[in-house]
Amino acid sequence: MADIIKTYRQSVPAMRFIGKKYSDANRVNGGFAQQWVEWFSNGWFHMLQSGFDLTTLYEDGDATIGLMRWKEGEPFEYWIGVFCPPETHVPDGFSHIDFPASDLGVAWVYGKEGDVFGQEERCAERCMMDGFEIVTDEQGAYWFFERYVCPRFTTPDEQGSIILDICHYIAKK
Repeated sequence: MADIIKTYRQSVPAMRFIGKKYSDANRVNGGFAQQWVEWFSNGWFHMLQSGFDLTTLYEDGDATIGLMRWKEGEPFEYWIGVFCPPETHVPDGFSHIDFPASDLGVAWVYGKEGDVFGQEERCAERCMMDGFEIVTDEQGAYWFFERYVCPRFTTPDEQGSIILDICHYIAKK
């Protein structure tokens, strides 16, 4: 079982998310791992991240992102991509979403790789327990994301465990 070992508030600037959108119909064996393999095989992350030092955008800005949108009564959206500076050119074949300067409730999920996924609701509950108010966008949808930060996600510790960041948009302080 995965543990939530840390939560904190992180303020981020306005950013443009560039990626590709998937739906529940794209799931294979319940998840989107096949699409992630496609991203790495096609070099799409490298293409989107070249030319920028995304660590100057915000701390952990060079992470790959699994962005999710959920609203009752509407199809679930799962996006794969990266956050870039606002006004970044969107290459053909990709889509984008512009986010204003925001605060994030960040939760670190610690465990074996197979256990850290699907913890978004637990992380939201923990953020709320820690005093963060999770907010919706203007259309009433919740946006949240998996942030794959190297090396804490890619390099297991002595116990073979990793850390996956799960971030929820929260009310500004």
